[in-house]
Amino acid sequence: METTDLRLGVSDFVAVINQTFDYAVPSAVIIGEVAGLSIRQGKWVRFKLKDDSSSVDFFGSIYQMNTPLEDGMMVAVLGKPKLSDKWGFSVSMQSVQAVGEGSIKRSFELLQKKLEAEGLFDVSRKRALPDLPTHIGVISSTEAAGYADFMKILQARWGGMNVEVARTLVQGVRAPGQIIRAIEYFNSCGNPPEVLVLVRGGGDADDLAAFNDEALVRALAASRIPTLVGVGHEIDTTLADLVADVRAATPTNAAQLLVPDKREIIERSRSMVKMMIPAIQARVNEYSREKDDLLSGSEALISERLLAFKQELEATVRLLGEYNPMKVLTRGYALVRGEVHVGKSIEVEMKTTIIQAEVTDVRKR
Repeated sequence: METTDLRLGVSDFVAVINQTFDYAVPSAVIIGEVAGLSIRQGKWVRFKLKDDSSSVDFFGSIYQMNTPLEDGMMVAVLGKPKLSDKWGFSVSMQSVQAVGEGSIKRSFELLQKKLEAEGLFDVSRKRALPDLPTHIGVISSTEAAGYADFMKILQARWGGMNVEVARTLVQGVRAPGQIIRAIEYFNSCGNPPEVLVLVRGGGDADDLAAFNDEALVRALAASRIPTLVGVGHEIDTTLADLVADVRAATPTNAAQLLVPDKREIIERSRSMVKMMIPAIQARVNEYSREKDDLLSGSEALISERLLAFKQELEATVRLLGEYNPMKVLTRGYALVRGEVHVGKSIEVEMKTTIIQAEVTDVRKR
């Protein structure tokens, strides 16, 4: 049976191939060794990924190269296959992550040096965590053991907080982008959390590579909310740890740093009360003695004042007595009432008698 070949112009062929890619392979994570790395005009990146038998061209913006690259590094690149009408087939890079212990270590060293030079890890940038946060933003995979450990210890130590969780991947090429969007979401909230906590449990270098992503590190540095990062085991160190305001050794340690243990506080409070009781009793006794001394002094002062008032009153009474007209009469004097004019009647009062008389003579002394 005779077949008819599809006849297309070049542009149509390119469009059909790209539509096929969009349907069959909209994106892929490709792992290989970097070769032929070049950066043009300070913003365009080209390189190949190769293995023992094949190589693939990659193209992208330097802003999508979220980890430093060198020829010979093993990396995982998230990209979109595309047939360009000018440059032929390549994969458009969306994000890249080092894989393998040696490549991860080298990428870590290069990016750490770069960010240190910018001051992103300076102690002067670090902020203190709130003493007892009531609203906490958590970024993690809710299926991860590290998240479960963090939540268990957090609730056991204090409880009653408003814990808002953003579910993200915590490993792989797509993880940094999801974590960055979670950081941006919390920072854009009208009522943002008082602290952001990024946690995941332990793992090998490949598992933790997402936390060495440059864009993620910069998002943590730019957060207006204080950050606490607890990733991996105590011996693990990522760039996210270094840029965080506070670094926790593990997710469990993150919960311990974030809130106090209510049982310890209760026991400490009881001990403090026991220690304070003797001091309080001694102070009460001291106040009681001071009160008694004040009362005694007040009673003496009142008695003294009353005696002085009594003596003053008695003196006043005696003085008034001396001016009593009746007392004057006992000494032989008399009181004369009436108009002292010749021919007028007057009344003369003596101690025991009253005399009615008529004035017959008035003379000046």
